[in-house]
Amino acid sequence: MPETGTPPASSDIVIIGGGIVGSAAAYFLAKKGAKPTLIEKGQIAGEQSGRNWGFVRQQGRDPLEIPLIREGIEIWAGFTEALGADIEFRRTGNLAIADTEELMAIYRSWLPLAQRFGVDTRLLDSNELAKLLPAMEPRFVGGLYTPSDGQADPVKATTAIARKAAELDATIVTNCAVRGIRAPGGVIESVETEKGIIRTPRVLVAAGSWSARLLRPLGLSLPQLVIRATVAQTTPAAKELTPTGIWGPSLGTRQRIDRSFNVAAGILTDYDIVLDSLRYAHLYWPNFRLNRKNFQLHLGMPMLNSIQRMFQPEAQYERQYEKTRAWDPTPNPDLVNMAMKALGHLFPDAANLQVARRWAGAIDVMPDAIPVLGNVDKPKGLMIATGLSGHGFAMGPIIGKQMAELAADGKTTHDIHGFRFSRFAEGAMQGARSIL
Repeated sequence: MPETGTPPASSDIVIIGGGIVGSAAAYFLAKKGAKPTLIEKGQIAGEQSGRNWGFVRQQGRDPLEIPLIREGIEIWAGFTEALGADIEFRRTGNLAIADTEELMAIYRSWLPLAQRFGVDTRLLDSNELAKLLPAMEPRFVGGLYTPSDGQADPVKATTAIARKAAELDATIVTNCAVRGIRAPGGVIESVETEKGIIRTPRVLVAAGSWSARLLRPLGLSLPQLVIRATVAQTTPAAKELTPTGIWGPSLGTRQRIDRSFNVAAGILTDYDIVLDSLRYAHLYWPNFRLNRKNFQLHLGMPMLNSIQRMFQPEAQYERQYEKTRAWDPTPNPDLVNMAMKALGHLFPDAANLQVARRWAGAIDVMPDAIPVLGNVDKPKGLMIATGLSGHGFAMGPIIGKQMAELAADGKTTHDIHGFRFSRFAEGAMQGARSIL
């Protein structure tokens, strides 16, 4: 991975965060002839951009996201050639399986959006499901199927994007924590890193679960919370059992090129309650109440740590932050066991597969489950692209492209007004919805 150990003295724009959004923004800015600098306190794809399931889907998106992902999936389709790298992108489709009529009704309610935006999603009945997946044992009520959706390898894709950005003259600095964004008089002036100061008129915060921490000293309260998502990879199966990615009632899975599976316990995740949970409870409550079954709540050390942080000297907190080069949450073994059991139930030929490795990711979420994108009113020159709420891998390239357009041209191809940071203060969030 091309990189430099020392930040430049100045840059057209500094991008904070070496995940897929930050890497894509650097790539598209460099294609426009700009000279961006990407700062990552760990390694490229070291956190959630390298730990997700690898789904690239249009299916189930919020109405505001669909125009973006419609273009985004075409970017993905051209990436192997554009990046000159095998990122294992395949358009193998995405299938959400329903075991009840109630779940089918939720799937059915999304179809008008698919039709409005030209997504090739359709409902399948039980017989059609059996034809699509002959290796599947149980009979289900039906499913929601999008043939044009796909999958890719998260680490290979994100590092390939950053590598190509570097080839196009972007500067990539890893193992370098940002200590602060300087904006005297309400105008971006520079970024202070542990390895030096970079003068710049523009900053893009694309730091995932670390974004709120970077914005708070600027007087910006980002209502960001973090959930833990556990994933495992199995040993390879003897043959391909499913060409398509699958969401089931208790299973999310895709079969990789080497015939192993990525598995997770459906949409079930862990949430560690912290002080910010209470601070932003009024914003999160509507969606939490509707989607309560998707979360396992825990009260323990994270809450105690968040209380301790209130009384911690800033210098001590900074040292801890810089020491944590990558947030490495502990995977939940119960969720791994649940996912493996569900995989074996779905595909009997996979019943004897073993867990090859397991991991967890930290997914940064917003109260309305859509990201924060665009400029802020103050400080001038600050942009935000964060809070992708579990949609970051698929959406990353198109969001990076929009941020590059906004920085270089002052406008974006797609309307991103609905993603503005100010929507929380304005009381302009969207209503609660069932999250697919």
